[in-house]
Amino acid sequence: MTKERHIFIENVNPVVACGRYPAKRTVGEECLVEATIFRDSADIIRAELCWQGDSDTHKQTIPMTLVNRGLDFWQGNFKVTDIGCFTFTIEAWTDIYATWVRELDRKVNAGRVDLASELAEGLMLIEKIHAGAKGNDRAILDGALATLQPGSDANTALAMVSRHDVEQVAEKLQPREDAVVSDEYRLYVERKRALFGSWYELFPRSQTDAADRSGTFKEAEKRLDYVRDLGFDVIYLPPIHPIGHTARKGKNNSLVAEPGDVGSPWAIGNENGGHDAIEPSLGTLNDFKSYVKTANKMGIEIALDFAINCSPDHPWVKQHPDWFYHRPDGTIKYSENPPKKYEDIYPINFDTSDKEGLWEALKNVLLHWVECGVTIFRVDNPHTKPFVFWEWVIKEIHKKNPDVIFLAEAFSRPPIMKLLAKIGFSQSYSYFTWRNSKDELQEYLTELTQTDMAEYYRPNFFTNTQDILTEYLQHGGPSAFKIRLLLAATLSPTYGIYSGFEFFENVAVAPGKEEYLNSEKYEIKVRDLTQPSMHDLIARVNQIRRENPALQVLRNVQFFESDNDQIIFYGKMTPDRSNILLIAVSLDPFQAQASTVRVPLDKLGIPWGSRYNVRDLLTGEVYNWGEHNYVYLNPMGTPAHILKVERL
Repeated sequence: MTKERHIFIENVNPVVACGRYPAKRTVGEECLVEATIFRDSADIIRAELCWQGDSDTHKQTIPMTLVNRGLDFWQGNFKVTDIGCFTFTIEAWTDIYATWVRELDRKVNAGRVDLASELAEGLMLIEKIHAGAKGNDRAILDGALATLQPGSDANTALAMVSRHDVEQVAEKLQPREDAVVSDEYRLYVERKRALFGSWYELFPRSQTDAADRSGTFKEAEKRLDYVRDLGFDVIYLPPIHPIGHTARKGKNNSLVAEPGDVGSPWAIGNENGGHDAIEPSLGTLNDFKSYVKTANKMGIEIALDFAINCSPDHPWVKQHPDWFYHRPDGTIKYSENPPKKYEDIYPINFDTSDKEGLWEALKNVLLHWVECGVTIFRVDNPHTKPFVFWEWVIKEIHKKNPDVIFLAEAFSRPPIMKLLAKIGFSQSYSYFTWRNSKDELQEYLTELTQTDMAEYYRPNFFTNTQDILTEYLQHGGPSAFKIRLLLAATLSPTYGIYSGFEFFENVAVAPGKEEYLNSEKYEIKVRDLTQPSMHDLIARVNQIRRENPALQVLRNVQFFESDNDQIIFYGKMTPDRSNILLIAVSLDPFQAQASTVRVPLDKLGIPWGSRYNVRDLLTGEVYNWGEHNYVYLNPMGTPAHILKVERL
């Protein structure tokens, strides 16, 4: 007959897809583990959280706390300090000693006189515990045993056995005869940049002063101080590889390229090489390495686009024709997304019979650029390639390079975007780009931070991309750009802008279209870096992000009351409340807006009715606030307050 089970552990969190995928954290974060734990009687139970990293030689443990007795809800947390895989379990057992002490206490307080049997029961229990005790623990139990001898006074015995030091020793040493251990769950820990960073996208070929001449990495290296002064710590580069000649696209995505047209960087490969080569007009591989090294010295990491596209001129087309799709007449198919045609790109056939060769080749491309100093990859359209490939290749890269970060550029259906995050992508593009109203923003952020998505999905809030110029930016003027910057940079710990954003570039190719006119994807775009811009605002916002830990976390956003739907009001704070920010942003790029906003003082740890000072980190102004406060925001100035609570 099997041993009866009395204790049950349910609803463990964080758990992703019933444990199929690991939950995520970054170094320095705490992992709060929650569970419903109960047993089939009123006996007292204990629970312990156990965890271990891949490099740990033994498990670490910490007692869990019963935080809601009515719901049998327990919590425990641990801080992760290393990159890599962790596992955790929960162990629960009956505290026989505490249960006995509680029953003895009840009977003594009820006036029971004959408690000889109860004391004898306790004597047997402590003797059992005493047998395994040593040193000071044994001495403490000696005192308890002396009060439980035949004829002992029950009140005296109760006072001794309920002493804190006796209870501690008994809890530590008593046998866990009915212990139950949960399933083992996984946690994957990455470095902090996977959670917190400010991204800036630029085309190296546009780092020039002449539209008829490609910029080089040497020229781009001289402009690194511009990005540094803006306060960005990640530069994202579109593909830097040789660009195909066959069916090369002309300006504005025209089907016929004119002499001198540079083509799309996403049409990868020509006689100069493929995915592991540098476009000759940009310079040499050593030039690129120098660019990366100089950027790193400035505190900037390089994120490189990984696009699994091949031009008709890519070396793989001749070397591995079986890696591509073929028509009945033997010709290779180009990419299509009707009505759009991409004649300059051949998609890869992942169902090739040479799957092993293809996968290894793609893995080696990534490893090549890692060796060149690339620490982040922005993966182009990963949702159009097999999920099983991404799960495999990310794990392969992380075996020797666990600090490499992968960003999934997948604007697709929610289940697809979520699965990409679950299988290993460190970050994901998001729907923020199209969330403009107060309700839309609050609903989306609540989903990202208050549902199971918070355990595995790290959004990167790009305001715009080389492909996306939203209607809000097209028609809202400079104030719209400021608003989207302030929202992105304060709602998410990771955000990004595409170069030109700071200059309010907002001309679309046609009404109702999100593509840029004269898109930089198809031509060199020379920018005057001294023209009017919001350089100072971007630099200040990025400085505020670096100086305030509350903005470096995702799950801590809380939305507060605002009586005007054109003003969104929210707070972010550290767990110890040492850094508390209150943020109000106008969503109207055209007119000034005012609102009364309510601060829930209890959530901030401020006594009800108190006054406190807040400093606007954007302007330096100081306000004396209470529970209800007046906010006035003018889009012609700075359409937001980032308020730091200074005095409690």
